[in-house]
Amino acid sequence: MPGFSDVLGHEQTIQHMKNAIRMNKVSHAYMINGEKGSGKKLLAGLFAQTLQCEAGGTEPCMQCRSCKQAESLNQPDIIRITHEKPNTISVEDIREQLNGDIQIRPYSSPYKVYIIDEADKLSVQAQNALLKTIEEPPSYAVIFLLTENAGTLLPTIRSRCVLLDLKPVSSQIIKRYLMEDLEIPEYRADICTAFAQGNVGKAKRLALSDNFGEMLDHVLHVVKYISEMEVGDLIEDLKKISEYKMEINDYLDLLTIWYRDVLLFKATRDADSMIFSDELISIRKKASESSYEGLGQIIEALEKAKQRLKANVNFDLTMELLLLTMKEN
Repeated sequence: MPGFSDVLGHEQTIQHMKNAIRMNKVSHAYMINGEKGSGKKLLAGLFAQTLQCEAGGTEPCMQCRSCKQAESLNQPDIIRITHEKPNTISVEDIREQLNGDIQIRPYSSPYKVYIIDEADKLSVQAQNALLKTIEEPPSYAVIFLLTENAGTLLPTIRSRCVLLDLKPVSSQIIKRYLMEDLEIPEYRADICTAFAQGNVGKAKRLALSDNFGEMLDHVLHVVKYISEMEVGDLIEDLKKISEYKMEINDYLDLLTIWYRDVLLFKATRDADSMIFSDELISIRKKASESSYEGLGQIIEALEKAKQRLKANVNFDLTMELLLLTMKEN
């Protein structure tokens, strides 16, 4: 596990954590809020490791027994709440793993730390059970709730937690990390950085994914040739898109970035600020063929497709409507 100094971005959050340790003002409950891949687990793990570190500094020393145990996820006083049901953390999970355990004093450390990942999945009963503990915690207890949308939790839970909202990391930091640390070529690093929108985990996942390269190639094939496609071609492409069903938001984001590049080029004739800079010829062609209104309709249709899929509308029907909008405009 790296130290705080190895984390990309999130300077304010890290400073808050260090100040809390330095001034001995560690709260009993924290809510770390940010999208998947933003670094919630990493930051909670580092904070927990630092709290338990035998050196007593504002960074984990990485040398003491506690730090080594934390690094191998074997520190007995850092407890990660697990749940068997994929979409729910039940009241039994909280009672058995947290409420039933928290009264037992720390085994070997100053604190007893509980990390609840995907806390958005806490059932209302589980939240109420947790609330009783957060209201009257033992002096040594620290609870981390990691959320993608803090607003889904009960206001009574939120009001008793220190909220640490993770902000997007700057594009320059992410691009430099992809190129220097992961040795990703600049063009791909540009696309992954734009695509990740400040999320380091997402940028890294995409940059290292073989599937992402294939998906990118298919997106470029669709946008270049869709206006000439016959119905049979559209059906073939629809079959291919369904192979990316598990990553469909990534696929739709790539389409959105491409069409935004077309819109930007149409408005400014400036190729320097484009993400798909290697695709200037096809972007120039699309910009000359399309109206502002048509491009706006496509970008709107892409956002609608995302919303429909989130609401479990039929996948093939949603994508068919989207492809037809793209073809017509």
